[in-house]
Amino acid sequence: MNDEIAKRLERIESHLAHLERHHEQLNQVVVEQGRLLRKLSIQNQRMADTIEATEIDRIRASNPKPPHH
Repeated sequence: MNDEIAKRLERIESHLAHLERHHEQLNQVVVEQGRLLRKLSIQNQRMADTIEATEIDRIRASNPKPPHH
């Protein structure tokens, strides 16, 4: 019975080590995706600001001020 328990414990430890490796790999992926998400969010905001400024300039150019201004 002792040998069977030792084998089971060895299998459990092996599975745990495997799960720990997977956990670390997944954690690295999550961290990298967080960095990428922040970078893409900043780029998205810059593009939105550029588009907004371009649209405002276009509207101003197509609607000149009246002569009395």
